[in-house]
Amino acid sequence: MESKRTNAICGVCPGGCAIQAEIKDGKLIGVKPNKNAPFSAFCPKGAAATEVVYSKDRLKKPLMRTGKRGEGKFREVEWDEALDFIADRMKQLKEKYGAECIMSHTGRGVFEQSFGSFNDTSRGTSFLWEFGSPNVASVGSLCYHAFGTIAPMVTYGLTSPCLVPDFENSNLIVVWGANPITDSPPFVLHRIEEARRQGKKIVAIDHMKSDVADRADEWLAVRSGSDGAFALGLINVIIEENLYDKEFVDKWTVGFEELKEYVKQFTPQRVEQITKVPKEKIVWLAREIAKAKHASLLTYTGLEYTNSGVQNIRAVYILWALTGNIDVPGGMYLQTNPSSSEEKAYEKQPKHVEAIGAREYPVFHDLTHAAHFLEFPKAVLEADPYKIRGLINIGSSILTSYPQPDIYEKAFKELDLMVVVDRFMTKDALYADIVLPSTTYFEIDSYQRYPGYVRLRRKVIEPIGESKNDLLILAELANRLGFGHLYPQTEEEIIKRAFEGQAELLEKLKNSEDGVEISVPERKYKKYESGLLRLDGKPGFPTESGKVEIYSKYLEGCGYDPLPKYMEPIEGPFQSPDMYKKYPLILNTGARISSTFRSQHLNIPSLLKIQDKPCVLMNFNDAEKRGIKNGDRVKIMTERGEVYFYAAVGDKVLQGSVEVNQGGGTPIQVKEWREGNVNYLTDFKNRDNISGFPAFKALLCEVEKA
Repeated sequence: MESKRTNAICGVCPGGCAIQAEIKDGKLIGVKPNKNAPFSAFCPKGAAATEVVYSKDRLKKPLMRTGKRGEGKFREVEWDEALDFIADRMKQLKEKYGAECIMSHTGRGVFEQSFGSFNDTSRGTSFLWEFGSPNVASVGSLCYHAFGTIAPMVTYGLTSPCLVPDFENSNLIVVWGANPITDSPPFVLHRIEEARRQGKKIVAIDHMKSDVADRADEWLAVRSGSDGAFALGLINVIIEENLYDKEFVDKWTVGFEELKEYVKQFTPQRVEQITKVPKEKIVWLAREIAKAKHASLLTYTGLEYTNSGVQNIRAVYILWALTGNIDVPGGMYLQTNPSSSEEKAYEKQPKHVEAIGAREYPVFHDLTHAAHFLEFPKAVLEADPYKIRGLINIGSSILTSYPQPDIYEKAFKELDLMVVVDRFMTKDALYADIVLPSTTYFEIDSYQRYPGYVRLRRKVIEPIGESKNDLLILAELANRLGFGHLYPQTEEEIIKRAFEGQAELLEKLKNSEDGVEISVPERKYKKYESGLLRLDGKPGFPTESGKVEIYSKYLEGCGYDPLPKYMEPIEGPFQSPDMYKKYPLILNTGARISSTFRSQHLNIPSLLKIQDKPCVLMNFNDAEKRGIKNGDRVKIMTERGEVYFYAAVGDKVLQGSVEVNQGGGTPIQVKEWREGNVNYLTDFKNRDNISGFPAFKALLCEVEKA
């Protein structure tokens, strides 16, 4: 048989590394980048993707537990036996305790677009909602929603995908707490690089010298957890020097006078003491943003992992509004689709009982309509507000992601039913009753939508072993539970339903190897003046007041500060001086590295060549003081525990801070990573009070040579 080439999306690259694969006699014999589509920095040659598909660790058949939870003793079973077991147990639990006793959790492993299209609460669809349980949770319980949903919604009435930096027309690009080289795919990095070639000024604000900080004209190193104070300090200068956009502020904001009074305390001198950024640089950046005409902002989840994470992000968003950088060329462009009703999207959500975490974090639940997984252990172990007895975990490694994993392990042992759907045997899976093998992107037919571009993803090889498409696994369970008609039953049907009403586009896609460019609406600026942002067509923003809400009555009504008030990290040098004496280094966790995505791929040889051990980034001075050299095995200690890592000594982090790699702790990983689960150091109870997110980037630790 002659060889042929086909397009696929790399199973290594979470956002979809586009590669071209060569097939001969039905086997994958080579891969290379597809130049007609962007590919990720993870594996530009595609080799690692091949290793993911053929890894010796791949799950190939359904497994049923034979030993105690956590022992890892299983027997192989057929799909029908496994699915019948799950469905029967779910029905039994529902009949005895109510459907709400079962919870689901999804993670980065199912950020595949077709799965999201048919199982996403924001689109009004959810497997467990159809079953009758409101307890649909995801990794969004500790990632993205503080930055992507809560902060922008209570300020602008829009989510973060609607707030787009207009790099091409800006004179100043501020990258705040983001590192676009680790995006998947890294579209934004390409745009920033092009802006830099055009001579546009780039400023990076981060606690560590990331890739984009290296590329920037100016890196402002801020003490981790103090970004809110920094933003309020910039606002102080802008108001004091009358640099704000008076016309926009007067007409389109509420709460300016209250903010003006509040920020008086955030003088450049005081903010320097809090953030470690020199006061001269604070004044300089405030003037640069206000006078740029215009400045664009790129930010992401870096600001959300501290005790005032939501308010810190709000302060940054408000800074952009005050300086007139909203929905203007070169500023933060607003885009929205005011065509669907939120009430309609969520009409299927069960209302007979409150979701787990809705009481503790009402804003999170109200804006995401999801359960909060940080409250899962309490519901299992204390039956508060009621007992959770079953968990379906799809494409997620909970024990390497959530703080103090021993708490979650204890909860897993108490469950009556635990199901894990994944490609590999995670540590979570050791506690499961049933483990179901799912496919990589290489093994399914699907699609990928990008801004201005859409393509079909064609299967490169047949599924390894008996692994199945994640979405079709849910469809088979839904068939047994009585609502299978709501789910597509084949990949052909998935694609057909995804492009329903777009027959012409679908036909083009079927005849295209490289995808189809689609038209992007012409940009219209200052849409708040013409009613293009609101469903009712009235001028203004889609908030209750119709304006940018510096003072949020919604937050006030939920019992939170209506202004973007800064809170010092609870566990920090100012709030915990005694602890600071014992643990004098600020602990940061979670920064992405180029060889992994969260806990994924730490069993893949070619990716391990990039970094084979979990590292703690230390400043030269801190390392020298402790007699630590580059490459030394070190012990990191906090009030919660101790874990061993390897020192990476340099100038990437500020003196007095460390950055510790996240992702270790899965059984199939190499030994060094397997033993390096940073979340034994983090704190289950220390959270942002609005989002409930853990303070992953504002804790205290000590490091010593092992």
